[in-house]
Amino acid sequence: MALTQRLEFRQSQSLVMTPQLMQAIKLLQLSNLDLSTFVEEELERNPLLERASDGPEAPVAGEQQMSERAEFPEGGEAGGDDFGEGGGSTGESYESAPEDWMSRDLGTRTEIEQTLDTGLDNVFSEEPAEAAARTAQDAAPTTYTEWGGGASGDEDYNLEAFVAAETTLSDHLAEQAAVAFTAPADRMIGQYLIDLVDDAGYLPADLGQAAERLGAEQADVDAVLGVLQTFDPPGICARNLSECLAIQLRELDRYDPAMQALIEHLDLLAKRDFGSLRKLCGVDDEDLVDMIGEIRRLDPKPGLKFGTTRTQTMVPDVYVRPGPDGGWLVELNSDTLPRVLVNQVYYSELSKTIRKDGDKSYFTDCLQNATWLVRALDQRARTILKVATEIVRQQDGFFTHGVAHLRPLNLKAVADAIQMHESTVSRVTANKYMATNRGTFELKYFFTASIASADGGEAHSAEAVRHHIKQLIDAEDPSAILSDDTIVEKLRAAGIDIARRTVAKYREAMRIPSSVQRRRDKQSMLAHAMSAPAGTDRTRDTASV
Repeated sequence: MALTQRLEFRQSQSLVMTPQLMQAIKLLQLSNLDLSTFVEEELERNPLLERASDGPEAPVAGEQQMSERAEFPEGGEAGGDDFGEGGGSTGESYESAPEDWMSRDLGTRTEIEQTLDTGLDNVFSEEPAEAAARTAQDAAPTTYTEWGGGASGDEDYNLEAFVAAETTLSDHLAEQAAVAFTAPADRMIGQYLIDLVDDAGYLPADLGQAAERLGAEQADVDAVLGVLQTFDPPGICARNLSECLAIQLRELDRYDPAMQALIEHLDLLAKRDFGSLRKLCGVDDEDLVDMIGEIRRLDPKPGLKFGTTRTQTMVPDVYVRPGPDGGWLVELNSDTLPRVLVNQVYYSELSKTIRKDGDKSYFTDCLQNATWLVRALDQRARTILKVATEIVRQQDGFFTHGVAHLRPLNLKAVADAIQMHESTVSRVTANKYMATNRGTFELKYFFTASIASADGGEAHSAEAVRHHIKQLIDAEDPSAILSDDTIVEKLRAAGIDIARRTVAKYREAMRIPSSVQRRRDKQSMLAHAMSAPAGTDRTRDTASV
């Protein structure tokens, strides 16, 4: 067989992920904070992008801001398309047609924009300097001169200069170490140990290598550690929880032999083995309750008072409110939706003056990327609203009656109802939150496994079963603690077919102790309450244990 060269043409089909489609998929699964960061980066990178509030020009086709308000009628149906799946219009599960709904929304926005434009005309009808002076006079009668700054007209004036800097735990300890240690060697050891303190205020349990790395004696390291443990806040620089509590008790002059025995056996306190603790501490029930109450008032993580980690408030992406017709109103949180526009005027002016081919191709790419980003953001908002609306329709019993009526739900059921791919629904529900009349929940909270019904009826949600188990345990009689087998029998009597090991798994996930531990705890609390002197509120203290 001879080997020859020849040229052939073949026709085949393949699925290619374009960069624009990959970007749309990436935007879909971002949280509101990550999305804002991404849009800010694009605004800096693309000269044709601008915030919606930066310019007065109208948006390009396809980027009209969708309404964040959607009425959820009972028995509504949903339909639509997915990213890259079909080119039809996106249909939402609203009472009216999408076109009518959009037109009503755009009319409302036009009225709002006209009101804002009127207000802006009134503000900028004066000279800029006069308007600024009038605004400053109305908003702040106290002038900067009265504050001692006298720099209201200074271009270098910076209001952030008046903001106090946050004191970190390391800085707080370093300030105390500069006063406590005079010898250079002790200061070096102290700073080395301070650098090892974590956010909670603890040192590593093993400091054996500290002396070797510093070239110091172990006795010197221990002496410096003893001084560090006297710093503020009390309990700082401890190597474990027992040492942290002991330091705080010494500060309060309450570290007696009985309390020392209790601190050294915190594992028994975690197991609520009060009988063994009474023997080890040599105290009666009343004294043991008082000692445990003192421990509960201590701070197990003193370093968190100076934590540098800022806690981000959970911002919901969707609001769900009761509707006037008995249904539910699903509304997007407009504050979390970045609004960007394509500056077509700037591009038109540039296209008239640019002569180099490289510059023309650059701005053409910027225009395409900007247009695609605007449409991707709009499609993302529509998809989130569509999925959230279907979730509300599927879990209507939860919003009306509570967690006991949460239905089993999976991604495929929602995807089939709104004619999207299951992976798209999974991306939409990631890092998204819904504010409801029963609290704020992650969208994935509404997707729970199904547990078969004992009588062959409708399946039960795993979350609803966990709630039922917790209700049974909370209502149990102290003299008749429910075992896992008894809970299984009661659940089957209620129509829930569940195994004992599943009950044990759910109970442990909810941090509910076993029946033996609960019997011991409740009997001990009942005995303390009955033995408390008349006129004292011993029940509250004992229950808190």
